[in-house]
Amino acid sequence: MNLPPAPPLQAQFERLPVEKIQPNPPQPPVRGGGCGVFLRWYLFSLLLWSVLGIVGLALVAIIFPTSPTNILIIGIDRRPGESNIARSDTLILAHIDPSAPAIAMLSMPRDLWVTLPDGGKNRINTAHSFAELAVEGSGPAAAMQTVTTNFGIPVDLYARIDFEGFVEIIDAIGGITLEVKNTFVDYQYPTDDGGTMVVSFDAGTQHINGERALQYARIRHGSSDFVRAARQQQIITAFVERLLQPAAWTRIPALLTALGTAVDTNVDLITMVRSAPTVARVGSDGIMRTVIEGSMAEPFTSAGGAAVQLPVWEHINPILITHFGKN
Repeated sequence: MNLPPAPPLQAQFERLPVEKIQPNPPQPPVRGGGCGVFLRWYLFSLLLWSVLGIVGLALVAIIFPTSPTNILIIGIDRRPGESNIARSDTLILAHIDPSAPAIAMLSMPRDLWVTLPDGGKNRINTAHSFAELAVEGSGPAAAMQTVTTNFGIPVDLYARIDFEGFVEIIDAIGGITLEVKNTFVDYQYPTDDGGTMVVSFDAGTQHINGERALQYARIRHGSSDFVRAARQQQIITAFVERLLQPAAWTRIPALLTALGTAVDTNVDLITMVRSAPTVARVGSDGIMRTVIEGSMAEPFTSAGGAAVQLPVWEHINPILITHFGKN
């Protein structure tokens, strides 16, 4: 059998189907790595939960209105490593009234001569230390009772803080901004080791951290306790102003952690939640601030020779009426 001749080898290959292989399409460039994407989502989540939290607080305040609240802020002269047997050198009675809405602060000088829970007369800042010396943990109750007895204002809530806790809280919120009216210097500012150092503040607006805020609150040489009390109220007002800034809302988790470890208080979470919208509505500029000074107190020498401040109730009572609704 005669077969036709086979085609040339090249022609056989030309008849085979050829699969066309396309090159890989160009890929878009990756902008920001995985860490960048995660960070953006993390910040967005924090902001979202902060906004939802604020809305939630407002709803709680509307659904569950609360009566006026009086809180005694107790700043004790306790250094790291020391016990609670310390004087309450800062006493600020804060009033929060959601119905007005209104917030007021009244600072009481540490040398104010008052009646203590045991019926004796002494400086108001000794009530806390005497009670702690007798029974550990009873200092805040004694301080609240002293204020209630002498001022006629019911006080059931307190917040006690020491130097270290104060610094921790200010740092947790990212510091505060203050307007220092006049330049001043303390050449004998006390240090933790029992020595002294020079501390100064220049006039003008400045953003300060926790340590500087503590110095601003404690400086007393070259001024008076009345001026120092006014500076302490200024710090609280600046703290409120900082809280109301959206830029600080991402720091709220750190602040809550600091508050939980640095502040001894009987203020529960529900009270804080109910009070928060009032703080937001009043704002830092709407807080009424008063220091017992001038005509409200006069120099007095006790039987033991102590130089103290005697309260002048005829001048203090009008403040108690306007700030706390005293009858």
